[in-house]
Amino acid sequence: MARTPLTLAALATSAVAGLDVVAASRIGSPRAGDFDTALLSTRDERWYVVRVPRTEAAESRQSADLLALGALTSGIRSRLPFEVTLPSGQAPIDGTRAVVYEFVGGAKTPVSALTADLAASIGRAVAAIHSLPTSCVTEVGLPSLGPVHAHQTSGAIVGKAIETGLLPAALRERWEAALADDRLWQFQPTVVNGDLSSETVLSHAEQVTGVLGWHELRVADPARDLAWLFSGRRSELSETVVAAYLQERPAADRQIGQRASFYAELEIASWLLHGTQTRSTEIVDDAVQMLHGLVDDVQSSLGNQIGTPTGPVLAAHEVEELLDMVERDRVEQARRSGSGDIASSGSGVGRVERAS
Repeated sequence: MARTPLTLAALATSAVAGLDVVAASRIGSPRAGDFDTALLSTRDERWYVVRVPRTEAAESRQSADLLALGALTSGIRSRLPFEVTLPSGQAPIDGTRAVVYEFVGGAKTPVSALTADLAASIGRAVAAIHSLPTSCVTEVGLPSLGPVHAHQTSGAIVGKAIETGLLPAALRERWEAALADDRLWQFQPTVVNGDLSSETVLSHAEQVTGVLGWHELRVADPARDLAWLFSGRRSELSETVVAAYLQERPAADRQIGQRASFYAELEIASWLLHGTQTRSTEIVDDAVQMLHGLVDDVQSSLGNQIGTPTGPVLAAHEVEELLDMVERDRVEQARRSGSGDIASSGSGVGRVERAS
């Protein structure tokens, strides 16, 4: 049975000395989720959140979150352009524990609601996480994983998805090509949150205000923290996020967006594998439908590829500007040479590429 907000408030007062709660309200459904959670307001007009895990998995995640938050010292937090919650205390309850956190303001950030300004703010926020010193993670014993691990883990998911016999051939070819592209997997591991999503990134007035859920904090592929922003069809705003990110971290690898897109696609494969492992026809059917939808997306978008092309295709207006510039140069050269006859080129223009 779910614990009531009043019960959670009483636990919070036991966990934090002097906490004077004047109101408590439930966060989330009383029947869903891994935690009983309540929002508390105090007499001195401060806000807190109290959480009690419902399952062993939730308890383990809470323990990992506390370890991660301990690694994010005040000096580390000062480097971040958003708030990170602080644990204020804990109290035992029914073989587990209630943990009280300082409240971080902001709303959830669904990808469908992104604007250009918010997308750029997300890019800067993620870049700030990835710019943290790796020592803050490794010194407390949290994992440090490199390109080989990222490649092997992705390959294992693809391999298992193929074994189900339900993976469309177009996706099999696409994903195997991504795994075979060595340049795609050349990156420098960074500090990552590891679990960024629309649920954990908080925003207000087009700016990121806070990040929750640090239980996957580690050193790993920075593309992991961008994957939630990508789907089968790469949107203009996801590219805005990457552009803002690269402006803050110009030394980052230029394939980060492609890997993020790849990881997002593999989430569907993971959902398929979860369905087969749990023998849930409902999940399997849902995953198969999503996979076929992904096929439609990637086949209808010519620029939507995973990997490292020789050069990005110019947009139509960029092609026109380039041709105008070339024509002006030809006219100027002819004028200087005294030739009044400017012959036109007979060769067609199929695709103009920038040098990579």
